[in-house]
Amino acid sequence: MTRPIHWQKSSFSGGGDGDSCVELAALNGEPLLRESDEPDRILPVAPQGLAALLHHLRANRP
Repeated sequence: MTRPIHWQKSSFSGGGDGDSCVELAALNGEPLLRESDEPDRILPVAPQGLAALLHHLRANRP
């Protein structure tokens, strides 16, 4: 039996269940990203790549 993937929305999402959210989950310890408006399109990322992306986004906040 496959366990469901539990997705977490970005803290920058507008709240509610809008369709403009980046979501993060993990499967077998590997991070996954997706956009809530295309939930079947899942992007597996290396932990180092995700860390670099988050660092870049935080450093370049408006």
